[in-house]
Amino acid sequence: MERKMVELEDTGLTFATEVDLERLQALAAEWLQVIGEDPGREGLLRTPERVAKAWAFLTRGYRQRLEEVVGGAVFPAEGSEMVVVKGIEFYSMCEHHLLPFFGKVHIGYIPDGKILGLSKFARIVDMFARRLQVQERLAVQIAEAIQEILEPQGVGVVVEGVHLCMMMRGVEKQHSRTVTSAMLGVFRENQKTREEFLSHLKDPLGL
Repeated sequence: MERKMVELEDTGLTFATEVDLERLQALAAEWLQVIGEDPGREGLLRTPERVAKAWAFLTRGYRQRLEEVVGGAVFPAEGSEMVVVKGIEFYSMCEHHLLPFFGKVHIGYIPDGKILGLSKFARIVDMFARRLQVQERLAVQIAEAIQEILEPQGVGVVVEGVHLCMMMRGVEKQHSRTVTSAMLGVFRENQKTREEFLSHLKDPLGL
């Protein structure tokens, strides 16, 4: 498909996509009919178009590559002290029900000659979150990506999420939280390293 620029209505956001928007729009209109709606009524006239653009945006991670996301933001470093970036917001779609789940990602790593520009951690999170996901896999993919790019002594990733598939349907529990983690290298092998990382996730200042 030809790559085209798309503007999300009322957001000011423009992004490029190769998604077949016309096909997605037709499928959204059919879906409305199947659930008993009339895509021709006034309130729904532009809904298929909006849905197509929204889903192209929400799944743009499929069309991103790690090397492109990171770019030239890998820098030499002499230190080997732990680096922790916490509280990175994420929004994703559960692959089981196509309902949102969202929360925060916390990342720690111990450099081995290379460090990564801080904003790139958020971009890596988004690259994997903007796909159909399960939270367990999301943590692993983020950790493995950082390991691949930096080859550090170790990586730790903790993901905290709330899932609308538990809140809107099924058990309908509003206050449950899911925590998953992935530990590689010294974060898996060394208990003290792992405990140091987890201690950094406690935030007495509430920032």
